[in-house]
Amino acid sequence: MDGTFLNYIGGKWTPPKSDKSFQRENPATGETIGVFPDAGPEDVADAVAAAVKAWDAWRSTPAPHRAEILFRAAEMMMARKEELARGVTIEMGKVLKEARGDAQEAIDMTYYAAGEGRRMFGHTTPSELPHKFAMSVRQPHGVIAAITPWNFPLAIPCWKLMPALVTGNTVVFKPSSSSPLSAHNLLRILEEAGLPPGVVNLVFGGGQTGAALVEEPGVAMVSFTGSLEVGREIAAYCGRAGKRVHLELGGKNAIIVLDDADIDLAIEGAVWSAFGTSGQRCTAASRMIVQERLASSFTDRLVARANALRLGNGLDEAIEMGPVVSRPALEKIEQYMEIGRDEGATIACGGSRARGDGLERGYLFQPTVFVDVQPRMRIAQEEIFGPVTDVITCSDLEEAVSINNDVPYGLVTSIYTLEISKAFRAMERITTGIVYVNAGTIGAEVHLPFGGTRGTGNGHREAGQAALDSYTEWKTVYIDYSGRLQKAQIDR
Repeated sequence: MDGTFLNYIGGKWTPPKSDKSFQRENPATGETIGVFPDAGPEDVADAVAAAVKAWDAWRSTPAPHRAEILFRAAEMMMARKEELARGVTIEMGKVLKEARGDAQEAIDMTYYAAGEGRRMFGHTTPSELPHKFAMSVRQPHGVIAAITPWNFPLAIPCWKLMPALVTGNTVVFKPSSSSPLSAHNLLRILEEAGLPPGVVNLVFGGGQTGAALVEEPGVAMVSFTGSLEVGREIAAYCGRAGKRVHLELGGKNAIIVLDDADIDLAIEGAVWSAFGTSGQRCTAASRMIVQERLASSFTDRLVARANALRLGNGLDEAIEMGPVVSRPALEKIEQYMEIGRDEGATIACGGSRARGDGLERGYLFQPTVFVDVQPRMRIAQEEIFGPVTDVITCSDLEEAVSINNDVPYGLVTSIYTLEISKAFRAMERITTGIVYVNAGTIGAEVHLPFGGTRGTGNGHREAGQAALDSYTEWKTVYIDYSGRLQKAQIDR
């Protein structure tokens, strides 16, 4: 698959003016996937200018017609699902069955957004004055800067692009430099589906490219998914510049297991949530808050399952866990092993790179379980973003919820219990944006809002009808057909 790729600006595949490029390698094998442009400020400016130029015609296109293009794109994505999924696995490492799920989520989101082309409801309401009509409607912001991470290189771009497009915005899309291939494949499909030139523009590159895009005056809104540190920098800039900003910034999620839980089910959920995508999900369960009576047996079973996972190249259907995305990611996880030991935690399994059978060629880290973990330890507070989870004991539901809520993030919590009253009390008191009962922490559906509290974001939500609130603003319209000046509250 080695080749040279181009930016997509104004409907044309365009080489970078900077003449700079970067290589992306397969994290399981080290083999080069391709050479991609490292877009500079001039390239970004051209992309934004193309989006600005296309906006008036695009927002004037009836929403059902915009939706038809997205529907065609979804049909093409469905037909090419296996090809898209293999591209995901090759560039960021998740196992093929998960990559197929990534592609399916992108397809689902595209179909869902296409459906909004015939809804996108506003409101009508009675006026307080006679012979006067009152309503509110949605209107697009303008040019959206969509900056996406590598861990869901198809799904998350579609979470952003499809609602933005169906509501009449134009987009400049900058994917992570760790997942450029899937972005290229997605843009090819949008182009073939008939998206007009300039409506979506694609620029490849790293942090400097992203910074240039955020700072472009023509950008009306920035939608960013990534780290808390970068998100705060973007929020600070957008605040000064008066730009709208939508942030999704990570999680330190927990599975609460009470002593009346179905333990078999809880173990299944824990393994999938902690080690799926090698723990590289913002929804990964990096904490297991387990009631004391169950802690020992739960930990033994979790460790046994972790040790049994088959590691390797995600293209092999027998493999259950692939590599982490890059060498820096691998080194960060290794640093947290030392941090955990220094804090007094014990590694019950894993704790180092995977070796043997050629595994050392890739960025593979053993599934790791920490025990003897206290809630305020760094490993229990900070996002490690790898196949690492902690077991923290609690005495009862109240303590479990308190531990769960006492972290900088607030994305998702899962609770396993067979007692309905405990489930409802937990749902009331848990302060994360998503709560699962008797299911793991991963498995969001595209027709419901996705997002979190505290450091996880800034209040906006992806997916569902909530996405329309991110990518539109309200316009209130009054139509007075009384034939005289009415002064609202003064006339009353």
